[in-house]
Amino acid sequence: MPRVVDSILAMPTLTPPSSTAPLVWNRRHLLGLQGLSAAELNLILDRAAEFKRLHAAGHTKLDHLKGVTVGNLFFEPSTRTKTSFSLAAKRLSADTVDFTASGSSLSKGETFIDTARNIEAMGVSQMVVRHSSSGAPHHLARHLNAGIINAGDGTHEHPTQGLLDIYTIREHRGRIAGLTVALVGDILHSRVARSNIWGLTTLGARVIVCGPATLIPPEIERLGVEVSHNLDDVVPRTDVINLLRIQAERQRSAFFPSIYEYAHFFGMNGDRVRRARKDVLILAPGPINRGVELTPDVADGDRSVILDQVTNGLFIRMAGLALLHEASQT
Repeated sequence: MPRVVDSILAMPTLTPPSSTAPLVWNRRHLLGLQGLSAAELNLILDRAAEFKRLHAAGHTKLDHLKGVTVGNLFFEPSTRTKTSFSLAAKRLSADTVDFTASGSSLSKGETFIDTARNIEAMGVSQMVVRHSSSGAPHHLARHLNAGIINAGDGTHEHPTQGLLDIYTIREHRGRIAGLTVALVGDILHSRVARSNIWGLTTLGARVIVCGPATLIPPEIERLGVEVSHNLDDVVPRTDVINLLRIQAERQRSAFFPSIYEYAHFFGMNGDRVRRARKDVLILAPGPINRGVELTPDVADGDRSVILDQVTNGLFIRMAGLALLHEASQT
């Protein structure tokens, strides 16, 4: 496998934003936010907003995916994402089938592709895929006819998490363009950071990545972001602070002396919130490590929109599933 830094910097140039929103979604897969135009991003966000309005009006069961079977293929543990996708599919009247690698034919020597092909042969027309290897959903997309949604691949991207973060910001602030958004924490290993960077910059936000020097990829400025290693300098000049989890399970060496030291320099606490802008939004993709990335008073405070992110994730995933199905019918 290539080094994390190499895979980041080898990414192709972003597609320039389209000046006219597409009337329909014409992509068979949702593999990442890299390369999506502003019009395509807004199409997904707008569709999610429509699903949320319908839900608020009492339309909790829709028939967009009636007769469709969605497979959740999770080769990594997940709680929120897997549950959210399953609920999203059911809200659209799809049938669902769940696959976990533990105890599957993979343990008997079956290949990743053969496993997916067998599931597809059972009539599954959309697959939601999470895998520890970067690029795994892209590999499936080249070998299957089913529509593929990336639910997180290695340290590469997590497009629906990036979209729900962006949707939550737009919902509370009314726009993305012109806002300053700080991504704080383990940028090196974070697929959420990648998707946020692609989506936010395409929609016109200014992005600051902040964390220990050991957790910031070299030359990440080439992605159009500002780099800071001082959270106290960043806090007063940002509209949104997204606190990324320290991903100990992906770290093969010590990137900082201790959790206590990390929390002291990069954890969001009440004192830092008081020095932030009055309308600052606090986001966290979860799972939350209380007392590390943020203190309990911040997680549960009036500037936190963390539970809104979870709620909005359902509608973003409904939008993704519906748009891919529509594309498959044209």
